[in-house]
Amino acid sequence: MLIFVSGCKKDEVPPKTSTYNLMVKDVLGVSGEVTFTETSSTVTTIDIALTGTPLGTHPAELRMNSAAEGGAVVIALNPVNDSGISSTTTTLKTYSQLMDFDGFIQVHKSSSEPNIILAQGDIGGNVITDIYKTYILDTIGTFGVSGTAKFAKRVNGNTLLTVTLTGTIPGDFYPATINLGSIESVGGGPVVLTINDIDGTFGKGYTNIRELNSGINISYDNWLVYDGYLNIYQVSVGLNNIICHGNIGSN
Repeated sequence: MLIFVSGCKKDEVPPKTSTYNLMVKDVLGVSGEVTFTETSSTVTTIDIALTGTPLGTHPAELRMNSAAEGGAVVIALNPVNDSGISSTTTTLKTYSQLMDFDGFIQVHKSSSEPNIILAQGDIGGNVITDIYKTYILDTIGTFGVSGTAKFAKRVNGNTLLTVTLTGTIPGDFYPATINLGSIESVGGGPVVLTINDIDGTFGKGYTNIRELNSGINISYDNWLVYDGYLNIYQVSVGLNNIICHGNIGSN
């Protein structure tokens, strides 16, 4: 008598994937996402899908650091086509390495216009979490500039600082610093961190924070208890040029 044994396949484990948002930068209406798929233990597939892209092919890269900082190209990706699609397989970094990577994706308008960025977004350790703290920035005198400073925690513990102002003048740029002490400090406290200028046209400024000017590392959690305040200046950094300020951290 012959006995036939029917074997059952074990359920296949789906590949690991992670998707990140790509946001508009210089060309309005462009947005999308990038998906990382663990094709094998040594191969990762990086798929970009954008909407609103103009005609032509658009260079794309994985770069070091955060989008707020900019950084060198780590992996040159296949260009995004007319349909907003790009797919690249790489063995330069494993899926696990990319999930912790300090980097961002950037897509340009064209090879002849590399400074025009269609879309970009942080990945891996640079992804912004839902944890943040916002502080009020009050106007000084009659300048009429006020706003907020939002400290947002990244997965890797670093901080994205977003300063949002109203009352700024289009075309002007406003220097900003974080100082030791509080806004009540007589004579002002020393500058501990110079942050990126605020663009008066949009009333926005973005700074990725890893360390103070002195080189000392500082995390998001450190900022929550920091004895400091933030100054916005007109034209240049100086006590007589402060037009807006606010306490942060333990203050």
